[in-house]
Amino acid sequence: MRQIVLDTETTGLNARSGDRIIEIGCVEMINRQLTGNNFHHYINPERDSEEGALAVHGLTTEFLSDKPKFAEIVDEFCEYISGADVIIHNAPFDIGFLDAELQRLNMPVFKDHIGEVLDTLVQAKEMHPGKRNSLDSLCDRYGISNAHRTLHGALLDAELLAEVYLAMTRGQNSLSMDLGEEEAGGGVALEMVAIADILVHCASEEELAAHEALLDGLDKQVKGTSLWRTAPQEAA
Repeated sequence: MRQIVLDTETTGLNARSGDRIIEIGCVEMINRQLTGNNFHHYINPERDSEEGALAVHGLTTEFLSDKPKFAEIVDEFCEYISGADVIIHNAPFDIGFLDAELQRLNMPVFKDHIGEVLDTLVQAKEMHPGKRNSLDSLCDRYGISNAHRTLHGALLDAELLAEVYLAMTRGQNSLSMDLGEEEAGGGVALEMVAIADILVHCASEEELAAHEALLDGLDKQVKGTSLWRTAPQEAA
C-alpha cells in the first residue's frame, strides 16, 4: 500500500480570492514504512504573501522570486502522487488550493490523480472529541518532538504528520488510561484508541510442552479430563 503524506504552504487562506501555493511537501510511505522518497518544492506564486501568512511560514517574496512556478513542477508532482492514497491534515484546505492551481492549467482536479484521501483532522476529532487536534497538539499527545518547528514548513509538517498518523493508527501501546478529564456527571472520560497492526506471538515448543504438562497435572487432580481440555459446545 502506497501512501503520501502531503502539506502545503500558501500566500493566504483563500484560494478563491487568488491566494496561491508557495510550497509543497510530500512524504512517501509503503506498507506504513517511510521510504525517504519525498517530494519538495518551493514555488513562485507570482504575488506577495499576506502579512498573517508570512508570519506563519516566513517565505518572503524575494526568497520565492527565483523558484519554479507551479506549471513548471506540475507534471513531476502529478506523477509522484499518481494512484496513491493521500493523508492530509484539514484536507479541504490543501485540496482547495491544489484544485485551483490545477484548474488554472486546465488539468483534472486533485482527486482524479490519486486513490483515497484520509483527513487526519477528521480522524483525530473522532478519536479525541472535545480536545485540541492541531498538528502541534497531536505531536504533544503522541510524544512526537516538534521542538525544531519554529515556523511552518510543508516538508517538515508532512514529516511530523506522518509520525502522528502512524502513532494514531498503531493501536494501544500502553495499558494506562487518559484520566486527565472528567465528564460532567463525575465519570472519567476515557480516550478512544485506534486498533491496528495487532501482533500475534505464537508459543514456542518449550512453552507448549510446559502447557501440556500443566494440563496433565490438572487431569490427574480431577481424575479425568479437566475443563481446559474440553472443547467448547456449540449453542443449540
